[in-house]
Amino acid sequence: MTLNITIDPGSADAPYEQLRAQIAGQARSGALPVGHRLPTVRGLAGELGLAANTVAKAYRALEGDGVIETRGRNGTFVAAAGDAAERHVAAAASRFAAEARRLGVGEAAARSAVEDALRVAYGRD
Repeated sequence: MTLNITIDPGSADAPYEQLRAQIAGQARSGALPVGHRLPTVRGLAGELGLAANTVAKAYRALEGDGVIETRGRNGTFVAAAGDAAERHVAAAASRFAAEARRLGVGEAAARSAVEDALRVAYGRD
């Protein structure tokens, strides 16, 4: 199984962000199964024609998001991304709820703000 990554040099998104988003999306969709070994930083950089630092930055961001995990000299592997993503979203929701309460925003207004944000984020606006 190989990565299906395309970097668009004309994109408004930086190459490391394009790489991060594509690997995260493939991990979430199951196209990259949990436990799949990813190429080395240098190997992927060479394949994609990117600087090694660009790939390393994307890998660090993915590791921070819980999408991948590095096992020392054994390599970098796809982690259980769905679980990590759900944990991050739950933590963000908890922080939002606490902030809304601290600011004195009512529950209905807080729900409305979240629904509006989701409509915009998912392109339903």
